[in-house]
Amino acid sequence: MTPTGGPPVLVTGATGRIGRAVVDLLTDAGVPVRALVRRSESAATLPADVEIATGDLTVPESLDAALHAIGTVFLVWTAPPQTAAAVVDRLAAHAQRVVYLSAPHRTPHPFFQQPNPMAALHAEIERLIAASGLDSTIVRPGMFASNALLWWSAAVRGEGVVRWPYGAAETAPVDDRDVAAVVARTLSEGGHSGGDYVLTGPGSLTQAEQIRIIGETLGRRLTFEELSPDEFRRETPEASRPAVDMLLAAWNAATGRPAYVTSTVSDLLGRPARTFRQWVTDHATSFTGNR
Repeated sequence: MTPTGGPPVLVTGATGRIGRAVVDLLTDAGVPVRALVRRSESAATLPADVEIATGDLTVPESLDAALHAIGTVFLVWTAPPQTAAAVVDRLAAHAQRVVYLSAPHRTPHPFFQQPNPMAALHAEIERLIAASGLDSTIVRPGMFASNALLWWSAAVRGEGVVRWPYGAAETAPVDDRDVAAVVARTLSEGGHSGGDYVLTGPGSLTQAEQIRIIGETLGRRLTFEELSPDEFRRETPEASRPAVDMLLAAWNAATGRPAYVTSTVSDLLGRPARTFRQWVTDHATSFTGNR
């Protein structure tokens, strides 16, 4: 990356897992950053040289001060859909370009073709951006490697028995750090207007293989036990049911065929995408609790 030397980049979702990494990469490269946060106290962990602006995607008029003298926006949508049109209108009134963190809902693979509300929301925001006249770059990460922590770390720290559905379903987990690096690259250099980038890890792995890799990396014997979809539903909170049903449909559709794999990370960054094994190695203490 090369420093822009121009107006700051506005980073929404600046304290989230991707936005926070993007902030660090941009500031390390000398790119001026303005971070959008809902509450000023949440910015305490951001670098000292980052400009802080408060605003809320659910209150579009609150974004005007944050957007003053901004050229490029990194948009991570973290709000209900009702204000999306008004937010995009405000972006178009102030900025020239937006990099939007979306999903691979246009990808011709059954894993990504199952209907779900988030895919519909992403598609609508993309339509609004296209209609606004903004120069845009769409970044579409697939399954995040970090989901393994959310899903399996409790079982790994416990008895080492991972009970999970669709062990044969294949995904290509992408490292969050690679996603952030691609986003930072598209924000800090030219040539990405109109870009539509699907990001995956470098290889297709079944869920059972991913659990085996975690065990091998940690030096622990992990046991995988297949759950039926109904058993999985019964073991998850009612509030999580829509997300659970979406995942079950995607895993079911993907079973029996390799995951969709792209070379986009390596093409854009000039180095190989990080493997799932490398991601586990670098996050081993998060699985064991030995920080």
